[in-house]
Amino acid sequence: ERQFSALVLDEAQHIKNRQTQNAQAVKAIRSRHRLVLTGTPMENSVLDLWSIFDFLMPGYLGTAQEFKERYETPIARERDTAAQARLARRLRPFLLRRLKRAVATELPPKVEQVAYCELTEDQRAVYRQILEAGRAQMIEAAGTGTGAARMTALNALLRLRQICCDPRLVQADLEGERAASGKVELFSELLEETIDGGHRVLVFSQFVSMLTLLRQRLEAEGVEYCYLDGSTTDRAGAVQRFQNGQA
Repeated sequence: ERQFSALVLDEAQHIKNRQTQNAQAVKAIRSRHRLVLTGTPMENSVLDLWSIFDFLMPGYLGTAQEFKERYETPIARERDTAAQARLARRLRPFLLRRLKRAVATELPPKVEQVAYCELTEDQRAVYRQILEAGRAQMIEAAGTGTGAARMTALNALLRLRQICCDPRLVQADLEGERAASGKVELFSELLEETIDGGHRVLVFSQFVSMLTLLRQRLEAEGVEYCYLDGSTTDRAGAVQRFQNGQA
């Protein structure tokens, strides 16, 4: 019974299938003016375009069957460029299309900030220990063949990177001060600043074991979080909780 002055439909690709409840529900809403927005190209069928225009300007492109005969079949099956040109002429007055190269100039510049942190004394000691052991292994492997020496070097570099994240990634039994990590301490400081500013943050790591340690830190500090790695089954649910601000 209610008629709106304007009806704006964002993510309009969700009504590209005219038979869905989404499409039928929004088309039942009465309004004097209508506008649709979508960043998703029409990829599956030309008929998807008809459903969106059926919401925007009912009857302008005829019925679904008429549209299929005039445009969809000639364009999709017969590659009829004349039919495609006719459809483009009908749509052009009502369609504003912005390409990425046009929008990019309006976006604010990306701000990058590198935060450096120092290794703790115990962390540095473990680093030197692994460094010396890796150097000795590479010298030993140098005479056995290029392939073996390369793998030894890559393995040593990997372990050194892990120590820079947290020494427990290499020596899981470390406790107390010996388990302290300069990167984890800096992470906590930056996270506290982010929370105080009312923001949320995405944290990435190449090492799942590092994410596990950070998760333990968050739980100890009572910080709510969403977690996602390769073993997560409900990935969409985790993303949705984060986007909804539930954690």
